[in-house]
Amino acid sequence: MAGLPMQHFRAPRWLPGGNLQTIWPALFSRHGAGEGPIYRRERWTTPDADFIDVDFVDSPDAQAPLLVLFHGLEGTSTSHYARAFAHRAAALGWAYAVPHFRGCSGELNLAPRAYHSGDYEEIGWILQRLREGQRQLLYAVGISLGGNALLRWAEESGDTAALTVRALAAVSSPIDLAAGGQAISRGFNRQVYTRMFLRTMKPKALAKWQQHPGLFDRDRLAAARTLHAFDNVFTAPLHGFKDTDDYWYRASAKPHLRQIRIPTLVLNARNDPFVPAHSLPGPKEVGRCVTLWQPAHGGHVGFGQGRFPGHVQTLPEAVTGWMLAQAG
Repeated sequence: MAGLPMQHFRAPRWLPGGNLQTIWPALFSRHGAGEGPIYRRERWTTPDADFIDVDFVDSPDAQAPLLVLFHGLEGTSTSHYARAFAHRAAALGWAYAVPHFRGCSGELNLAPRAYHSGDYEEIGWILQRLREGQRQLLYAVGISLGGNALLRWAEESGDTAALTVRALAAVSSPIDLAAGGQAISRGFNRQVYTRMFLRTMKPKALAKWQQHPGLFDRDRLAAARTLHAFDNVFTAPLHGFKDTDDYWYRASAKPHLRQIRIPTLVLNARNDPFVPAHSLPGPKEVGRCVTLWQPAHGGHVGFGQGRFPGHVQTLPEAVTGWMLAQAG
């Protein structure tokens, strides 16, 4: 299955529908053989005197490629997809790194800012620092929010991106943020996924208010019941956007995919509950460096495979197989 284009991916019969294909792999499917990865953590001081935490799994080979994974909204190095990619990197003999966006490593960051879907400047700073410390090939994968931000970095960097990264992949990324925001705010999605995200995002934001009193309207944030409302109070104004609509428009990667100048894979299941199929780009909307994989099945960062309870190794095998072909 390694390297098999994911547009041919089909979920097993016992795992029907986009929601089940999203939830089950995250909670119950196997992430790889043996125990989970044992990380070595580094804390880096950012240019604005804040910090981020980066978790590493080193390779015995100092010249091995480095695979960097940027996690999704409220993700960590222990998210199911991060563990799956860690197992795949180990199987290939690669080094592996998971930088945590600010506030996602278990400790509240210091500055007023947090992280957002278009945070390409932070992505660029992280990748450049990793590149300076590594002489080997560097590959980057972004999951969901992390994938959109990674694509925005590639778009803004143009020809210079190749000086840092050999190839990159964005998995289940809401590259049309307005379409994704609308989808997650309706029906089942609002009752399940929106509540899940706000359950951690709102306490973090309120803790940020305690650090910086008056940073935003506390009562409005406490009353937020959708990501649109949350972003309107917190994410957008704290990161230089006028409001949620301005943030979602300017941060979306989809309108700028023609600007990418390095091998890039954009993988989205067409039954992803967060990313409507109608919002996905077609071949005429991307440049020659971008490969689109849009399988009918997979859910949101799910892609469970095999006999019950299933495994999630097909995704990292296919993505790294594609990356190896680009280096080839």
